[in-house]
Amino acid sequence: MPPQTYRPALSFSAAIAPEYANADRCRQALGGRASRRAEIAESKRSGSAGASPSLDTAYPFPRLPRTATACKTVAMVQTSALTPKYHRVMLKLSGEALLGSRGYGISPETCAAIAKEIHEIKELDVALAIVIGGGNIFRGLAGSKHGLDRTAGDYMGMLATVINALALQDALEKHGVSTRVQSAIEMRAVAEPFIRRRAIRHLEKGRVVIFAAGTGNPYFSTDTTAALRASEIDADVLLKATKVDGVYSADPKTDPSAKRYDKLTYMDALKGRLNVMDSTAFSMCMDNHIPIVVFNLFEYGNIRRAILGEPIGTLVSE
Repeated sequence: MPPQTYRPALSFSAAIAPEYANADRCRQALGGRASRRAEIAESKRSGSAGASPSLDTAYPFPRLPRTATACKTVAMVQTSALTPKYHRVMLKLSGEALLGSRGYGISPETCAAIAKEIHEIKELDVALAIVIGGGNIFRGLAGSKHGLDRTAGDYMGMLATVINALALQDALEKHGVSTRVQSAIEMRAVAEPFIRRRAIRHLEKGRVVIFAAGTGNPYFSTDTTAALRASEIDADVLLKATKVDGVYSADPKTDPSAKRYDKLTYMDALKGRLNVMDSTAFSMCMDNHIPIVVFNLFEYGNIRRAILGEPIGTLVSE
């Protein structure tokens, strides 16, 4: 058996010596740093004139540059300290949310603002699905009041939601958010067909999934679609983003005495016939124990606050 050679334990200086030419140079750097700091402190006490030594002169170790990657890493560490209350979220956006200051159609600026906020939300590491309406382009119920067949009008409204979904997908991907559109009406050239397991897999991979074309059936609103899809993907919450800051006892624009509710039960919402969502959507969320948060979309940061569990808008639960 060959004799074993005694190897003394490396000091700290020798342990980090690969960063320098040899261990002796490392020891000199360690000693030089302390002596140089002492010289700087002495010169300050004596009030000697002349320019202050640079940081590179005072500290002989190599300095890391302040890069965009380093700043992003710090921001991610700060974001990770925030713990979201809800980890799989269904966000319901009305078609009117994309109007902006326009009277009809889609505002690219509004789409970009919503996409920017969603990009920040994704840093919280939550799974996000979206159902979007089509009221900024066409409403089937409104068309039926002018003589259009209700079934045909509803299908036209479903196609309007596909247009909105594609516009929002484009805005999200310009902000670096990987997005998939799934349509309840099959149109393979522009969107995937809705397949529940595929949608869940997209969410698990960190992608945003936009559900378009409603349920694929007439006589069902996009609110009901949001409740249905939230149930299918096992969402923790349904966030209903609107133009008002919660659920009111009456329309606050026409009735100044309207009262805003901080909390409601599903039964209170159904009995009061509150028009923030239709009764089918309320009933489905009640049956599947999915809380609903109604809040103002147009106050920046509200989606993030709702996901973190901050008390905003109105909470509808059991």
